[in-house]
Amino acid sequence: MNKEIEDITKDFYRLDYILNEALATSVFLLKNLGKPLLLEGNPGVGKTVLANTLAQHLNTHLIRLQCYEGLDVSTTIYEWNYQKQLLHIKLFEQEQDKKTLGKEIFGMDYVLQRPLLQSISAEKPVVLLIDEIDRADEEFEAYLLELLSDFQISIPELGTIQARSKPLVILTSNRTRELSDALRRRCLYQWVEFPTKAGEIDIIAKKLPGIEEELATQVVTFIHNLRKSSLHKPPGIAESLDWAKTLLLMNQKNITDEIVKTTIGCVLKHKDDVEFVRNKTVQEFLYPVE
Repeated sequence: MNKEIEDITKDFYRLDYILNEALATSVFLLKNLGKPLLLEGNPGVGKTVLANTLAQHLNTHLIRLQCYEGLDVSTTIYEWNYQKQLLHIKLFEQEQDKKTLGKEIFGMDYVLQRPLLQSISAEKPVVLLIDEIDRADEEFEAYLLELLSDFQISIPELGTIQARSKPLVILTSNRTRELSDALRRRCLYQWVEFPTKAGEIDIIAKKLPGIEEELATQVVTFIHNLRKSSLHKPPGIAESLDWAKTLLLMNQKNITDEIVKTTIGCVLKHKDDVEFVRNKTVQEFLYPVE
């Protein structure tokens, strides 16, 4: 393994994030090539947490843009500070001609910076997380292309604003819709899988050092077999941790049918999924018949 990739893996582990070699390589390339990184995978595999951990690893700020349908320039790039502009007009319209006044009120001092503009205006490189890009519409993707390829943003009244320092950009997608080829071409790519059983046991042991190995193994085995079932919302790593914490709080040494029925709400968040599990036994998930 490359020495820098190995160092990244160790530092992420120190920060409670366990990287596999493929994901560690993607982080290495993001840092050294400067290209945006698109992470796709099921909800709950740790895509968003990776961006947070990268910011800690680099000792820099995280700027997060949570995507949703209907995002536009005013919520993602910039908006004019109309109140400040009107105040300036009231104070100075008697002393200056309109042409000079127009130039003054359409300057950077009157811009309210939104996440994308903030990320390229920062003094030092920040981590820009564009979270769940698949929830936004295709028009928003078009806004992003200039930033993702040239690290600049065009504002009609101000012209093109170049990045003072290039942000490290991570985009995440749960694949609720297909992203455009234009966006994909501008990014590095990594599909993020759920961790292996051994990997998820390591995560739980790292986060909950007081847990016994047998209980951690049962939690992970149960949840991995749950993920193979036809659920509305398969549990993620966060649910594994929540359940393990709950079982520790309740002084459980093993998973029983009774404890599953009373605590499964830590794991599953859909009524039909909960009923599905309550109608089965623990043994069916811990020792399923292949």
